[in-house]
Amino acid sequence: MKLVTVAAILISSTSLVNAVDLTKAYEMPDASKLIEKDKLAKPTKYTMPKGCVTTDAASIARGEYIFHNLNGKKAKKKPPKGLAKFVEKNGKKKPKQYGNCVACHNIEGAKGAGNIGPDLTGYKAMFIDTKTRDYPFVFQKIADPRIDNPDTHMTVNLTTKLFNEQEICDLTSYVVSEKKKK
Repeated sequence: MKLVTVAAILISSTSLVNAVDLTKAYEMPDASKLIEKDKLAKPTKYTMPKGCVTTDAASIARGEYIFHNLNGKKAKKKPPKGLAKFVEKNGKKKPKQYGNCVACHNIEGAKGAGNIGPDLTGYKAMFIDTKTRDYPFVFQKIADPRIDNPDTHMTVNLTTKLFNEQEICDLTSYVVSEKKKK
């Protein structure tokens, strides 16, 4: 007799739960639209602009600042001329997002450098003037690294508009520059 009663309670409680439609109790966004918004554009091949790579100290200083900082809010030093700690987006002041390249790459003078990406210490001496690792290669690698490595975990910078072309040039100039010993 007890077995029948327990079974009856389970059946009736299951029916009660199934009878209540909770989908109307909260908003259900169209996930396909959310996913579409987050999709990256296809890998893009870029041509490095003329005069992009320079020995100009201001350009190299901007590249160094971008390389070593995550965002303007937490940046330790005042940004060099041409960069700002905050930018205006949709009428609101927001911290400027920088590269934080140092989280994955080591380079001269780096503090807390990562080792996930290639070590860029002495990059100019090691790779430049070879047929594959020239200035346009470095520019493309920073702009959209998926061109030669579709499985990369490196940030896609120019295609996503995280950086503009000038900022990519500044980063490229910094990476390939001769670093002074501090």
